[in-house]
Amino acid sequence: MYDYHFHLATSTSNPAPSSTASGIPYSLSLVLSYDHLSSTQKFFSLSVSTLVEPTSFIQAVKREEWREAMDTEIKALELNDTWTVVDLPASKHVIGCKWVYKVKLKSDGTLKRYKVRLVAKGYNQYEGLDYYETLSHVAKLTTMRTLLVVAVVKKWHLHQLDVNTAFFHGQLDEEVYISLPPGFTNQEESKVCKLHKSIYGLKQVSRQWFAKFSSALLEFGFIQSKIDYTLFKRTLEGSFIALLVYVDDIVVASDNSAKVSKFIQLLNDRFKLKDLGQLKYFIGLEIARSELGISVCQRKYALEVLEDTSMLASKPVQFLMEPNVKFSKDSGQILEDPTTYRRLVERLLYLTISRPDISFVIQVLSQFMDKPRVPHLAAATRVLRYIKASLTQGLFFPVISSLQMKAFYDFD
Repeated sequence: MYDYHFHLATSTSNPAPSSTASGIPYSLSLVLSYDHLSSTQKFFSLSVSTLVEPTSFIQAVKREEWREAMDTEIKALELNDTWTVVDLPASKHVIGCKWVYKVKLKSDGTLKRYKVRLVAKGYNQYEGLDYYETLSHVAKLTTMRTLLVVAVVKKWHLHQLDVNTAFFHGQLDEEVYISLPPGFTNQEESKVCKLHKSIYGLKQVSRQWFAKFSSALLEFGFIQSKIDYTLFKRTLEGSFIALLVYVDDIVVASDNSAKVSKFIQLLNDRFKLKDLGQLKYFIGLEIARSELGISVCQRKYALEVLEDTSMLASKPVQFLMEPNVKFSKDSGQILEDPTTYRRLVERLLYLTISRPDISFVIQVLSQFMDKPRVPHLAAATRVLRYIKASLTQGLFFPVISSLQMKAFYDFD
């Protein structure tokens, strides 16, 4: 279904086959269409989904472009003096590592680069030995939505930046050892890497990176918000610039594009950046902008959830829950593997960023995470069928929105 759907979506010369002709009773072509999108947005949406990212080293090593990306990453690590290859001391333990693969696109949907990161398996770290403080701020999604609303009303420019090897800028105070990266075992098997600088995956690395980056922004004259510490703003020479930071992904909003370009160059001199252009895709949110407003949805993420749960060919439904249904923590058979239910509810919870229509049901289902039962899983599965029927559903922020605060309350 994955291949069928996207080959069908990219086809413009042939009409969509009927469900009978295709042999699939509930084909995605019946519930998902890209015809209403502009040509540029359609190309970007299809590019986001069709470029498949490897999930393991075994898959990636078969492709030349991913091998080259891993070579580039290793060279960057060595050039940055990230580690020294040594023998593991008797009193220390080693932390594993793995490769993570991402495809980066430009704002027009064309390929930017194949991005590879070496990530430490931080879940093997011991508190007080490998790390101490770990708290790090990430952008609140409420702040992200609010920024989009203000930007569309005030007609601000929206840019997205990506920091190269962001975590390598943080200094590592603890003595940490990781295993040799997969595929680069030209050293003796007994050798390990003693880290001098942070890498992705370590528990303390986000905190160190954010501290260094926020300090630089304060030097540039930005003011840090007290409501959301990842939001920075500056007014200079009549122009306004706001930054929202989510780890190494940065959204820039401004009323002056020339000032944005100048600031990006200033920031690039301190931290190597990649300007991804107009904001289109941010932490799983697909953002489309027109003269009418901004649309936000999680189509790609919803398709991935359906694929991972083998629900791509499921029958769509038009409403979330059966009428008058009541759940109990004691009725129904207990699930043998509760992790399946927990992971599904957690993924659906992330989908509520752009789908407030499923918020109540997910809140109800999340009450049974301790000992989920068969009726609870059936209800969660029904949510997936409902999502399939409305894959492109999301939020729309019109240009004519009012920036006045509106509140509603129950008199009781």
